[in-house]
Amino acid sequence: MAARINEDDIALVRERARIEDVVGSYVQLRNAGGGSLKGLCPFHDEKTPSFQVTPARGFYYCFGCGEGGDVITFIEKMENLGFAEAVQVLADRVGVQLRFISDGQPAPQPGLRQRILAANEAASEFFQAQITTSEAIIFRQFVDGRGFDRQAAEHFGMGYAPKDGRALHRRLNKAGFHDDELVKAGLIRENGWDYFQGRVVWPIRDSARSVLGFGARRVHEDDRLPAKYINTPETPVYKKSHVLYGLDLARQPIGKKSQAVVVEGYTDVMACHLSGIDTAVASCGTAFGIDHARTLQRLMGNNDAFNGEVVFTFDGDQAGQNAALKVFSLDRTFVAQTYVAVEPNGLDPCDLRLQSGEPAVRELVGRRVPLYRFVMSNVVKQYDLDRADGRLAAVRAAAPLLASVRDGSLVRGYLHDLAQLVGMDVEEVRQVVAQQTRHPVPSAREERRRPARPVPEQGPVLEGLSLPWPDAGDRNISVERDTLKLMLQHPTLFDTEWNGVSPDDFSHPAYRAAFEAILATPFQPDRWTELLQQRTADVVVRQLQVALLVEPIVREPDEAYASGYTARLQLLTTIRRLAELKSRLQRINPVEHPSAHKQAFSEFIALESRRRTLEQASLGVD
Repeated sequence: MAARINEDDIALVRERARIEDVVGSYVQLRNAGGGSLKGLCPFHDEKTPSFQVTPARGFYYCFGCGEGGDVITFIEKMENLGFAEAVQVLADRVGVQLRFISDGQPAPQPGLRQRILAANEAASEFFQAQITTSEAIIFRQFVDGRGFDRQAAEHFGMGYAPKDGRALHRRLNKAGFHDDELVKAGLIRENGWDYFQGRVVWPIRDSARSVLGFGARRVHEDDRLPAKYINTPETPVYKKSHVLYGLDLARQPIGKKSQAVVVEGYTDVMACHLSGIDTAVASCGTAFGIDHARTLQRLMGNNDAFNGEVVFTFDGDQAGQNAALKVFSLDRTFVAQTYVAVEPNGLDPCDLRLQSGEPAVRELVGRRVPLYRFVMSNVVKQYDLDRADGRLAAVRAAAPLLASVRDGSLVRGYLHDLAQLVGMDVEEVRQVVAQQTRHPVPSAREERRRPARPVPEQGPVLEGLSLPWPDAGDRNISVERDTLKLMLQHPTLFDTEWNGVSPDDFSHPAYRAAFEAILATPFQPDRWTELLQQRTADVVVRQLQVALLVEPIVREPDEAYASGYTARLQLLTTIRRLAELKSRLQRINPVEHPSAHKQAFSEFIALESRRRTLEQASLGVD
């Protein structure tokens, strides 16, 4: 089991890392009144601010896309980090030395992440300073040969690692960095030699522009390492399955345009950005994987299904086709639609810009085709379509692709594409696909008869969950929502029994579950919201708690106001019970069942008395 961070230290990080300061370093926040701050959501594109931060409670919530949490959650999502990594980042920021419960495993060195990031920044500055030296003429020739000028090289932070195998080592030692830190940062090797020697280098930054590591290209014929490209090894800050080159420059355009263009190399990213495709990124020394996909989907936002696009550029050769098949397996990770852009002559974006200019790069992305169609075409090409059995085999091979299409409205179009590709009747293709996948594929007539898909209830996209998200604008259950807001934000206004409120007073299942979580959480004034989040297993309820914690209350409440709201909530329950009891009384024959009628009538009188009492107590809450 991995080392765990001491719980008291986590609480101290939450206390010292003021959420308004942390969020404010990413988002421009303005006063929204009532002690709250507002800004444009960093997790999805919006023009009107719906992202709210409540410093007094330490939470943020976006009423547009449903993202919410505390300061640690914010850093997790913004920097694509795990919980422990996010705590370490914040601890370094606010000067908290973390203690670890090791469980037999070596604990991370306190402050190591920040030292590595500082060393990486210093190394980046050193590499950039080398590009004007006499040795770096080969760097300048490389940059010029790829169609870039010095301004472009500086914009992307390009640098040169000198052939002297200890130049960086000496510089960083002089700057105060110790060898063990530099080894852990992947900047020097155990034997003291620089990790990068005689290579063109690119800094790989996160979305906050911190240097996580480097990519380096071979330019000298006598380079002892045969690999054309090498990257920083895995370190506490550099995880190749998570990082994307160009993300620091593309993060905001990706969110605004709801588009990401994934290319294969560093110079391809440069060529795209210089050509106006400012949403381009590249994986670094590894294949595009599920963590990369999740990062891009988070940046584009997930509140609007089928809004947005991810465009992959592949070579037209077998390697490119294999890469497309691998990406296709990740397609369900995206809410956005996926596309492929392939240059007919096999040129990558950098070569295309060099040969045909920047408009050609923009045209390449503009000619994108759906990923399904690209993969389907490549599957079909593997069969002899001049033979009947070959055509049938091609349809059977393509059938699983059609079965995996998320948007059912697209299936008929892809059926037509497949029929055209193999040269078969579309109805025949439909039947073969249905038989092969054991899943009915609608015909044109059936598709026309199909009723429109219902519009989903407004709320965040929370996959695989049973509880429905309550509509904040539903006036029929507004008292339930407002009562919960008071309980969460001002728990000391209620007595220890929550003024007699019970789970049965909540008609919406999510509100009921939220109240049950309140009942199950022992009240501690300094840790109330933290304990609530920890003790709530259902992700819908956790997000609902966050939403209610930051949602404004119409006026400054006191005990009388809280009592009035709980009375109104119980009044609604009493009115529902009175209606049920009145119906039962009408169904009981007092002559045939005098005892049952008398008991029901007595209950009715008692409930009616309670109704009048609660009605009086609920006055003045508006």
